[in-house]
Amino acid sequence: MKPTIVLVGRPNVGKSTLFNRLTKTRDAIVHDMPGLTRDRHYGHGVVGPKPYVVVDTGGLEPVAKDGIMHHMARQTLQAVDEADAVILLLDARAGLSPQDREIASRLRRSGRKLWIVVNKAEGLPHATAVADFHELGLGEPAAISAAHGDGVRELMDLVLEAFPDDDGEAEPQHPKIAVVGRPNVGKSTLVNALLGEERVIAFDEPGTTRDSIYIDFERDGRQYTVIDTAGVRRRGKVEAAVEKFSVLKTLQSIEDANVVMLVIDARDKVTDQDAHLGGFILEAGRALVVAINKWDGLPAEARERVKRDFERKLNFLGFAKVHFISALRGTGVPALLKSVDAAYAAAMAKLPTPKLTRILQDAVTRQPPPRSGMRRPKLRYAHQGGNNPPRIVIHGNALNHVPDSYRRYLERVFVEAFGLQGTPVRVEFKQGRNPYADPQR
Repeated sequence: MKPTIVLVGRPNVGKSTLFNRLTKTRDAIVHDMPGLTRDRHYGHGVVGPKPYVVVDTGGLEPVAKDGIMHHMARQTLQAVDEADAVILLLDARAGLSPQDREIASRLRRSGRKLWIVVNKAEGLPHATAVADFHELGLGEPAAISAAHGDGVRELMDLVLEAFPDDDGEAEPQHPKIAVVGRPNVGKSTLVNALLGEERVIAFDEPGTTRDSIYIDFERDGRQYTVIDTAGVRRRGKVEAAVEKFSVLKTLQSIEDANVVMLVIDARDKVTDQDAHLGGFILEAGRALVVAINKWDGLPAEARERVKRDFERKLNFLGFAKVHFISALRGTGVPALLKSVDAAYAAAMAKLPTPKLTRILQDAVTRQPPPRSGMRRPKLRYAHQGGNNPPRIVIHGNALNHVPDSYRRYLERVFVEAFGLQGTPVRVEFKQGRNPYADPQR
């Protein structure tokens, strides 16, 4: 089993930069703003002699008693409880602070293997960079530069030395679910309801989640990965650079997911932004489940209004299963995962070529494609060209004259024939080559 290495420290010491260095990704947002990371952020470490899980945490403010900083501190301490080893990251340029001392004291009491790492040490002699930090009495500090990579490989060689080699077994495929929606619709509350624990911060303030947080969990013996994402506002409302990065991370998470869970606030009207986000999900070709949240206690008249708004503004998402839920109370949540399972199975379905061709021929017999001038397109056979979403490639002649309406007809036929509920289906035409059109033949 891979060891779990947790990065801890006060705000703006470079934890997210080190996380990105260790995972060789840009998964954690890095910006010159203290307190940007708020939730635990898991990744697969690749720098070092063996694989491991690395966890980025929010800046730890030990004295915070309430508000968002208090919630961030709780998340960090929960991550420490799950850790096999902890890296306490410190700032060589700022020196040792009272806050660093308090954090070190808490980590000492945790009983976890602890490494003292001094970041931003580029250009400084080792002795100068670590001099202040011997005072903590937690062993020889290591000096690194997360931004430049100096000393990072050597650090991970030391940290991982005590852990056995991983057995190298391939991880099984399982659904990856991106939970998306506008700010403050209850995405993080829904993620916590799916997990059965307060795993991500759910705070009554729009924009609490700024990064995309990947979390593995198990339900009824089945493995999932859920991605809690930042709320997506209208473009005109996205001003701060950090928020632009957050929106970009959300859109990347949709691309990375197998199934998207679009969360809509029943107590607010279905907005154009909901429709724009639904359009992006459809364009990305992702399987979809819609969760209309905050349904509990809503008057009958308001419920009918929400249903009418959804049918009017999001009718193009008719392939998706719609659930009316309360993430806070947990009502309707178990049924969501059943729809996720069905949508995932449809998105990843294997479609045999003989059956595809037979269904195509039956569809053409029932309703032939319209003529274009003197010619009628000939659709000869079909095969699967990919999945997530299912892509069906049809071969024949004069296919460039097939109208979009007939393409949509074929998509409906394949969906019904294979029971592909919860995922869009892509039908593509591949024109047969005319051998007499090549002057070299």
